[in-house]
Amino acid sequence: MTIDVIDEAPTSPFHRKLLVACCGGPLLDGYLLSIVGVALVDMSRDLDLSTSTASVIGVAAIVGMFFGGLLIGPLTDRLGRRSMYTIDLTVLLVASLASVVAVEAWQVVALRFLIGFAIGADYPIATALLTEWCPRRMRGRAMGWVIMSWYFGALAAYVVGYAISLAVPEGGWRWMLASSAVLSLIVLFLRHGIPESPRWLIEKGRVEEARELVRGVLGRDVPSEQLSAPEKDKGGKGDLRTLFRGKYLRRLMFVSLFYTCQVVPMWAIYIFGPQLLGAFGFDEHSVGTLGAALVSLLFLIGCVPAMRLLETVGRRPVITWSFALMALPLLVLGLWADAPVAVVLGCFSLYAFFAGAPGILEWLYPNELFPTSIRASAVGMVVAFSKIGAAVGTYLVPLSLLHIGVSGTMYAGAAVTAVGFLACVAWAEETRGRTLDEAATDADDPAQASTPLPRTPLAATAPPHDA
Repeated sequence: MTIDVIDEAPTSPFHRKLLVACCGGPLLDGYLLSIVGVALVDMSRDLDLSTSTASVIGVAAIVGMFFGGLLIGPLTDRLGRRSMYTIDLTVLLVASLASVVAVEAWQVVALRFLIGFAIGADYPIATALLTEWCPRRMRGRAMGWVIMSWYFGALAAYVVGYAISLAVPEGGWRWMLASSAVLSLIVLFLRHGIPESPRWLIEKGRVEEARELVRGVLGRDVPSEQLSAPEKDKGGKGDLRTLFRGKYLRRLMFVSLFYTCQVVPMWAIYIFGPQLLGAFGFDEHSVGTLGAALVSLLFLIGCVPAMRLLETVGRRPVITWSFALMALPLLVLGLWADAPVAVVLGCFSLYAFFAGAPGILEWLYPNELFPTSIRASAVGMVVAFSKIGAAVGTYLVPLSLLHIGVSGTMYAGAAVTAVGFLACVAWAEETRGRTLDEAATDADDPAQASTPLPRTPLAATAPPHDA
């Protein structure tokens, strides 16, 4: 569809409000998925959990995300972004509060699954809505802030979890899991009043509603004839079968594969961070938790240079080199299992730092490479497919440490990351400088980088603002 007024709009207070509201979900997601890693240390003792049961608890949210992304993504394309925007957070709030009264392992598993389902639902909802309102020059940074919010939430989980473990020595894990209810309330408040996506309205033939929305939000009067949807024919009119044909199948395979290869080692570090560092000789309860918090901070810091590089160097070269550099520190840890503390923390920190760009592109690529009619479905499906590998990998981490040791576990992480590197070499596309519709509908040779497109007269006359 031709909506230059959105693609070339100056950054406004509305864009900033939308960005904060959409970042609230990933921040909460990072917190929810990471707090269980801290809670498992005390939970395993209080509930007398076996290694396999602890693995099930760690992986339950990931399994829930599979179903949440797979089922809610298509519903978001069908019913709209805004209508689904707060339902998932309400589920997170209720499930978090219910953790206080959990007394059996199966109850914790059920609540973690429900939380994962809501998180998997939020990914296609929030990122599609944000992408479809973003000016093209803001997309990379916006998704950078989204993933940084996830990492910040994970870092906060380690800090809060450590503080609760000191303040509540007995049963503190319940309050760790319940603490996310406070964040859920804050994010629900931030999302109040966020409007529907005009691109989705046009896709559904509600052109006048979209026109009024653009006028009210951006202060621009757009003629109805400019709000056409040429991508509808190319995007298959919302038919999910389109995702499994031609270039969209290749894109779906690429994003799902590199996403999986990114999150398998990353989530192993987040969910079992203290236990992994404990395998290298750290004290799990104190030094391991604080060390995991340091690694979480590096995940966040790595996004800062990545946001700029993705817009100056390009998506394809940055993600390819990032995967190559991520594999090296894991390989070093596999070769040097008895490395000193500084080397162990340094290698995990380097992996986390280099993961910045792939982390951003987990959200940027699937939103850029698919049209409005199937965008949320594609994001949800990518989330679902990636969680199959992530769930298996996360479940196997404690068993791997037990049976093949820390060296074998690190070798496995390096091998998974190397597969992600090969996928990027073969299939990564260059979308830098393209409008959202051009990136989604144009055929692209993955080996050929594009140059930024010239700005339109609308962009040239717009007042200069920046996020």
